Amino acid sequence: MSEFCWPVRVYYEDTDSGGVVYYANYLKFMERARTEYFRSLGFEQDLLRQEQGILFTVHSLQVDFRSPARFNDALEVTASVSDARRASLTFAQSIRRRDEAPALCRGSVRIACVDATSFKPVSIPEMIRSELVNAR
Repeated sequence: MSEFCWPVRVYYEDTDSGGVVYYANYLKFMERARTEYFRSLGFEQDLLRQEQGILFTVHSLQVDFRSPARFNDALEVTASVSDARRASLTFAQSIRRRDEAPALCRGSVRIACVDATSFKPVSIPEMIRSELVNAR
């Protein structure tokens, strides 16, 4: 399974009063990596809404925090599809300092494909599914 990597720099605004990355910001970093992964495959989320009438929304997630990231750390955020279903995708994600092996946190994020108007689940278009499956 291939991993998509997205670089992130920790800014002061990302940290809490203890000088470490505030836990919710890890979720933002993961969201950016998934968005950039889609973009790297040629899928812009605003165009998917306009042209296909679909959105991808977070359905559920689990995150394990192992070690803190700090101000000015250069991070790598990974994303890879670990499961593809009719109307959902599950991404395995991790965040680590650049050039360091141990993950600072790991997550599993399930996103659902929904109709942009009704927000009801719909099948993932085949062109998207095939690109993601071939990227694995």
